[in-house]
Amino acid sequence: MLTPSLVIAKKRDGGELTREEVEWFISRFASGEIPDYQMSALAMAIYIRGMSTEEIAALTDAMLASGVTLAWPTLKGKIVDKHSTGGIGDKTSLILAPLLATCGLYVPMISGRGLGATGGTLDKLESIPGFRTNLSLTEIQEITARVGCVITGASADIAPADRKLYALRDVTATVPSIPLITASIMSKKLAAGLDRLVLDVKYGSGAFMKSLDDARALARSLVDTGKRMNVTTTALLTDMNQPLGSFAGNAVEVWECIEAMRGRCATDLWQVTAELGAELVVGAGIAADLESALELFAEKVSSGAVLMKFFEMVAEQGGDIDAFGELMEAKFGIGGESDSEHWPTLQGGHVIEARSAGFVQSIHTEKLGLAIIEKGGGRKVQTDRLDHWTGIEMLCRIGDEVREGQPIVRVFSSDDQLIRVAPMIQHAITFSHEPVESPPLIVERVE
Repeated sequence: MLTPSLVIAKKRDGGELTREEVEWFISRFASGEIPDYQMSALAMAIYIRGMSTEEIAALTDAMLASGVTLAWPTLKGKIVDKHSTGGIGDKTSLILAPLLATCGLYVPMISGRGLGATGGTLDKLESIPGFRTNLSLTEIQEITARVGCVITGASADIAPADRKLYALRDVTATVPSIPLITASIMSKKLAAGLDRLVLDVKYGSGAFMKSLDDARALARSLVDTGKRMNVTTTALLTDMNQPLGSFAGNAVEVWECIEAMRGRCATDLWQVTAELGAELVVGAGIAADLESALELFAEKVSSGAVLMKFFEMVAEQGGDIDAFGELMEAKFGIGGESDSEHWPTLQGGHVIEARSAGFVQSIHTEKLGLAIIEKGGGRKVQTDRLDHWTGIEMLCRIGDEVREGQPIVRVFSSDDQLIRVAPMIQHAITFSHEPVESPPLIVERVE
């Protein structure tokens, strides 16, 4: 006969839990029969002892089974998604979802909010007036079928066991556990009823995983779990030792993505977005290889199809893109008609200058994210209200040569008080007298 204490003790002592034991424990935790303190004890045992690939798959499956899995019986195309482990300026989802939809794929993207110093996709999209991120399961299915893509938060019906467990992990020092991270990510993603999944696993100063080795271990765990759950899964390991793209924040990142979908995209942002997308269109048989996928993407962007698809998704989710443009104009002094040829460079902001001449050696990206939070662009506690108009523009990259007094970062804020964040930003960027090589952006593919 199973009891919570027997399961906890088995894992505490280094034993391997059976699928039956994992499913029994998680189902009773989800129903409230097993209390939080016993789930916390098991989480700590998992954190210390780890889990085998089989155990992680069983844990993922049990969390998935605690809620609803979407079904798509009437859709003809492949159901795909992408997940990123997060970073500063990580905005690829906003471009990738409509891009893939224009290629004939269906993208029901379940996204999240900011975590730690990193921004959240939902927080960014909510800078568009009226945009709804709390869609019901029926709305997710209907909008996906009509538009081809949707970006929303997980409803209460999706992996409720994960929601309960994550709240405990956050206060019991068990967040950085690869088995628990894997089950949390994959249970929510697989609830969308996917055929294929691509993962952007980031490493570096602005990432959850600071080292490449840790990122590689997480990517392997995620990919192996996807395969065991019969969903074709691949991962790219990408650098987060500097922000992705030119902007970091909420509204400014949405604006940057709209510019990207007009064909004016920062090189690094486009490379990561396109290579993640290529994993899915090549895997689905829509493109033969990376080169042909990139050609297809360029055609979709240049035709205006991707931008129009994004606007369509925004409208279906209640967003008013013209109102967003008007707010951007009011905040930054730009024109913002949604059908205009382009939106000019953002105006205003407060420039932070280099303290010395040299080559940009490193950027402590997490500190930049914390500076944005300090100005209200992220949450210190869960109940904080966001200032969607706070953000930064990077005016330098690792390897750039700069002179003393040259602008290196521009800060956008609703107030003029930079006394707290200016030193944080200046100290986040270091310089060398010798030339510095720019780090590779995509370092490895895991399959």
